[in-house]
Amino acid sequence: MLGLGITEIFVSQIPNFHKLSWLSIIAATMSFAYASIGLGLAFSKVISGQGGRTTLSGVEVGLNLTTEDKLWRIFRAIGDMAFASSYAPILIEIQNTLKSSPPENKVMKKASAIAVFTSTSFYMMCGCLGYAAFGNNAPGNMLTGFGFYEPFWLIDLANLCIVVHLLGAYQVLAQPVYSTVESWASKKWPNSKIVSKEYPLSLRIGKKDCNFSINLLRIIWRTTFVAIATLLAMALPFFNDILALLGAVSYWPMTVYFPVEMCIAQKKIRPQSLRWLGLELLNLVCFLITIVVACSAIQGLNQGLKTYKPFKF
Repeated sequence: MLGLGITEIFVSQIPNFHKLSWLSIIAATMSFAYASIGLGLAFSKVISGQGGRTTLSGVEVGLNLTTEDKLWRIFRAIGDMAFASSYAPILIEIQNTLKSSPPENKVMKKASAIAVFTSTSFYMMCGCLGYAAFGNNAPGNMLTGFGFYEPFWLIDLANLCIVVHLLGAYQVLAQPVYSTVESWASKKWPNSKIVSKEYPLSLRIGKKDCNFSINLLRIIWRTTFVAIATLLAMALPFFNDILALLGAVSYWPMTVYFPVEMCIAQKKIRPQSLRWLGLELLNLVCFLITIVVACSAIQGLNQGLKTYKPFKF
């Protein structure tokens, strides 16, 4: 985590989405790579007859699991799925990098459909094959949760792909946060050299000159952000619970509420009409799910904190 944080400090100096295409391509490639490795290992375990015991209702309630705990687990799992779907904040940022022809909205609609179909397919295959391989004892993460041990070189390769993927994914998700703060600062202090002045630099790598610029606000603000995030990650190693909480916090407002309300306003959907009621019902249901998921994530964190020691893994 510390190594990843130090690397992110440098990579975070990439100024905007327009400069992230190469990193995004690498991250997407790594994502396909480790997901495919996980699917292959799970499939091989299933067809070899070594799959775990599965039941229609999942983990059974018994001595080590109460009905209440199982419900909390279900809601936390929904939070994890919500986190995987919370890409709405970066859609506008990505669309701004597209050319004006063909129309940006049509290209983005097609790209979103392909992306959602592809990611959903991989999520479903990983979930189904992972459960078939490990049964009720399935770990939270097939590759890093000690689900697989052999072949060790392939597991190490998959985990390396995960690290590289996270490097890129971190930047894609953090860029809107960076740009929001920096845009606010430039409006607040338009004449400040710390905020607005760019200092050009040039490095010679081999026979190629690499030209880039640095900005004091970008260095200070982004470094501070990464340092705090890294410290929190090292101090709170509750992977699935944290994901569920983040998914709950970001899913409903950014992925459901604002898009639905913008659709109603743009298409001038008449209030109290059947279509309006359907969209608002979707809003309400997703809001209630978000509340329940947030409560379950907090409950999971509370359970973990009972035996928690800072910076101990």
